[in-house]
Amino acid sequence: MNQWNSDYIHINKLKLHYTRTGNGHQPPLILLHGVTDDGLCWTRLAQSLEADYDVIMLDARGHGHSDAPKRGYNAAHQAKDLAGFIAKLNLQHPNILGHSMGAATALAFAGLYPEVPGSILLEDPPPWWMKIKQSAEQTERLKGSIAWMEGLKRKTRADMISEQHAAMPHWPMDEIERWADSKHRFSLNVTEVFRVRPDKDINWKTLIKQTTCPSLLITGDNAYGALVNEQSAAALHTLIPQLQVNNIPAAGHSIRHDQFEKYVKIVKDFLGKIRN
Repeated sequence: MNQWNSDYIHINKLKLHYTRTGNGHQPPLILLHGVTDDGLCWTRLAQSLEADYDVIMLDARGHGHSDAPKRGYNAAHQAKDLAGFIAKLNLQHPNILGHSMGAATALAFAGLYPEVPGSILLEDPPPWWMKIKQSAEQTERLKGSIAWMEGLKRKTRADMISEQHAAMPHWPMDEIERWADSKHRFSLNVTEVFRVRPDKDINWKTLIKQTTCPSLLITGDNAYGALVNEQSAAALHTLIPQLQVNNIPAAGHSIRHDQFEKYVKIVKDFLGKIRN
């Protein structure tokens, strides 16, 4: 992390925090984390890419060291934050890589502002472009997610590290420590992500069709907990014909943590083709 910079920027009446590895001389790559994580959860990947890219790790609203408003955590609000962030930093056609919630933000952003991104890279996004069913089972899963987030706030850092290491012994310990630190920094206001229907303000199919930039979808293994399956990946490819889809077996929802070397190769190969 030599010479990485940490700073704040004011956007949409919020103070958002970010960490940056470069100074604008390399192609920009913005990393958008998932719910309850924060920018520094990307550290290992950023270290692998900082020689070739100006890597920028944004703390989304309600996460890390950014402000946490009471409302406004859907993908449309997050995309608006991202648009302001890119404009304030004067980034030209940045590559945008998002995981989970961050991938949904990248998808919404590419549809709302198709002329801005150089590319989008999606790590196991929630498949909101499929028909959204508000079943009793789905409602219980959402309640479970909120209860999990609330439970994190009652745990010590040491307990979270111990439990996550037991559950994910293949994750490097420093990555687990950063994961645990992020759990003490997010605001419970973020639970709105699971309380408001994701299609409330967005027609996902119509929006996604507006995407014109090169696009990559990285999928994991449903048996390990990954969200995107073959059907939803194919449906996204129909909406974004230029979409490249790469599957990584034996990886769950956090694909890069579970299969880091394979993940990095796919990302580097994709970005390298665009750069050349």
